[in-house]
Amino acid sequence: MSSHKDRTGKGGGLYARRPDVFPRAVDGFFRRLKWIVMAVTLTIYYVTPWVRWDRGPYAPDQAVLVDLANRRFYFFSIEIWPHEFYYVAGLLVMAGIGLFLLTATVGRAWCGYACPQTVWTDLFLHIERFIDGDRNAQIRLKQAPLSVGKVAKRVTKHAAWLTVGVLTGGAWIFYFADAPTLLRDLVTGQAAPIAYSTIGVLTATTYIFGGWMREQVCIYMCPWPRIQSAMLDERSLTVTYKDWRGEPRSHGLKRVEGQKTGDCIDCNACVAVCPTGIDIRNGPQLACITCALCIDACDEMMAKIGRPRGLIDYATFEDCEVERKGGAPVPIKRTLLRSRTLIYFGLWVAVGVAMLASLGARTRLDLSVGQERNPLYVQLSSGEVRNAYTVKVRNMETRERPVRISIEGLPGARMWDSLESEDKAAQVMEFTVGADQVTKRRIYVSAPRSGPAPADFAFRVESRDDTPNTDREETRFDRPEDGQ
Repeated sequence: MSSHKDRTGKGGGLYARRPDVFPRAVDGFFRRLKWIVMAVTLTIYYVTPWVRWDRGPYAPDQAVLVDLANRRFYFFSIEIWPHEFYYVAGLLVMAGIGLFLLTATVGRAWCGYACPQTVWTDLFLHIERFIDGDRNAQIRLKQAPLSVGKVAKRVTKHAAWLTVGVLTGGAWIFYFADAPTLLRDLVTGQAAPIAYSTIGVLTATTYIFGGWMREQVCIYMCPWPRIQSAMLDERSLTVTYKDWRGEPRSHGLKRVEGQKTGDCIDCNACVAVCPTGIDIRNGPQLACITCALCIDACDEMMAKIGRPRGLIDYATFEDCEVERKGGAPVPIKRTLLRSRTLIYFGLWVAVGVAMLASLGARTRLDLSVGQERNPLYVQLSSGEVRNAYTVKVRNMETRERPVRISIEGLPGARMWDSLESEDKAAQVMEFTVGADQVTKRRIYVSAPRSGPAPADFAFRVESRDDTPNTDREETRFDRPEDGQ
C-alpha cells in the first residue's frame, strides 16, 4: 500500500493527525456580525423556555413547549396536536428550502454564523482566549512544561466548558416540561432519570464537539459541505482570495527592485484567524465555513500598508472573472435577484403562506370515526340493522364545549351511546367535551334493513357555544344484501 501525505505535507498512513488550531482574535464588520448572531441565537436558546404565555386554566403557561406526555406542541398562541404534525413537516420543508436559498445566494453563511456547532465553538474559543490568552499566548502555553499555572488554567478552562455544556443540556430539557417546576425538581433530586441522563449526554456532546473536535465536526462529520456544491453556481457569493491582485506575494513589506509584486505580503493573518485553520489563498475548500474572519484580518492589514480593502472578499465566480479581466463587478442586486434564488424564495413563501392559511382556516373541533368490523352488522328483533362505531371528538380549545352529533345521508337512522339503552336512541346526541381533551364514545347506529348495502353516510359534529365549529366524517353502514 502506497503512503500519502498528511496535511503537514509529510508522508504518512491513512490517518492524518489533527493539527492544532489557535485562531487569533480579530475585529471588523464580520466579527461584529458574528457577535450579534451569537448573542441573539444563544439568548433565544437559553431564554425561550422561561417565557410565559397565559392559555387559561387547562393548558400550560409556557410559551414554547413540547408536551410529550399530552402529545402537544405549543408555540405562543399556536397549539399543534398529533394529527396536525404536517405543520411540523411544513416547517422542516421551509427550513430546507431556506437553507438552499441561503447557500445559493451567500454560500455557507449558515455554517459560518448560525449553525449550532459554529455558535458553541465560537463561544468556547472566546472562553479559551479569555483564560489562556490570544493565539501566541496559547501556543506558548501548549509548548510550556507542566506547571502549577498551566494546570490551573487548564482546569479553569475545562470547568468553564463543562459549565456551558451543563447549561446547554439543561436548557434543552426545559423545552419538554414546565421550566420552573423542572428546575426545582432537578435541584432537589426529584426529576425523572431521563432528565439527568439527557443533561449528561448533551453536556458531553457540547463539551466534546465545541471544546475538543471543533473544526473536525465541520470537516468530517457534517454532510452539508459535501452537499453545498450542488447548491452553488457561478453567481453565488463566497469568500474568495483575489489572486490576480495579490500575486505574486512579497514577503512582508520588502520589494525587490524591478520585480512586480501583488498586494499580498504573505503575513498569514488570514490563516491565523481562521477557526478551521485553512489558507483561503489556496482557493475554495471544503473546510471553509465562510465565516469571513479572514476578510476582517486582511482588510485590517491592507489598511496598515495603505492598500485598498477587498483582497479577500465576498465575491462570485462570475465577478472574479470580470475583475480578472479589468471589468466592473456585477451589481449585488443581480447576484441576489436571479431565477434560481427567486424560485427558491417563491417556494419558501408558498409553503409559508399555505401553512398560515391552513392555520387560519382550521377548526378547533375535530371528529374521527372508526367502524367496528366484527361483526359488520347485527340484525335486531325489530327488523332494523345495527352497526357500531368508535367516535372521537377532539376539543382543541382551553375550555369545555358542549357538542351535538348528528347523522347525515342515512334515512331512518337512530343512534345511542354504549352507556345508554336502545330506548334512548335518537337522531342527535349531545354531550360535553372537556377542555383540551379528546372524548371517545362507542356509538350504535340502527337503520331500516332495506336500502343500499353498504350505504355511505356521515357523522357531523357541531359546537353548541358562542364559537360555532363543525366537522364532518364520512363512513359507511353495512347491512344484508337483498335476499339474505
